[in-house]
Amino acid sequence: MNNNSPLREGIGVCGWILVSISFLLVVITFPFSIWACIKVVREYERAVVFRLGRILPKKSKGPGLILILPCTDTFIRVDLRTVTCTIPPQEILTKDAVTTQVDGVVYYRIHSAVSAVANVTDVHSATFLLAQTTLRNVLGTRSLAQLLAGREEIAHGIQDILDSATEQWGIKVARVEIKDIRIPVAMQRTMAAEAEAAQEAKAKVVAAEGERNASKALKQASVVLADSTAGLQLRYLQTLTTLAAENNSTIVFPLPINMFENLGQKNRGG
Repeated sequence: MNNNSPLREGIGVCGWILVSISFLLVVITFPFSIWACIKVVREYERAVVFRLGRILPKKSKGPGLILILPCTDTFIRVDLRTVTCTIPPQEILTKDAVTTQVDGVVYYRIHSAVSAVANVTDVHSATFLLAQTTLRNVLGTRSLAQLLAGREEIAHGIQDILDSATEQWGIKVARVEIKDIRIPVAMQRTMAAEAEAAQEAKAKVVAAEGERNASKALKQASVVLADSTAGLQLRYLQTLTTLAAENNSTIVFPLPINMFENLGQKNRGG
């Protein structure tokens, strides 16, 4: 801060005369004047003291007891606790021309009481309006897919912008959260249909892969069974056992062709 800053300028000769008179009145009317001079500042508050309209060239006062001269000094209490700023739903046109409604929450606190009082008329209103504008500007540069998938990244970007813009107001932005993203009902149906189609395509790919693996296994099994006639017969019997255990119905039992050939030869021989 340079030497020409209002915080460094004196109050002048007349100002010091008025301060001296005020101090003299306090001394004359003591101890009754003590009740008008002593103020209590809570732990989470700070007091910005003005003397003849100028901020005292020191930091904000408090917490605890502070001394105020009557007639010449006034003070403003500043709350340093974290403030929750709810951003109402903002209608935003995304980069890919989709209309959405987005709302959010900004958590911030005042870290410099003097800056919050001297540099802006209403620090809370200014922060609220800036948060609304920043939210619309940032989200307008993103597509709907980026908006849905990158909430945390977008929130961090908004926080950095707000923190940089409100630094001169004595504001520290602690956190930004995007609460909800509302899209039109027609777009919701389209996205649901697209997701369902993607799931069906994925299921078909998995089923085809299973069929391919099963066909390979059957091919290998057929090669093994072709080399062993007894193994083929055992497989027949195993299949009959399974059918009999599951369903009590008529069972068609396949007989080997060579058995009929042997029977035919015996009949001709007889």
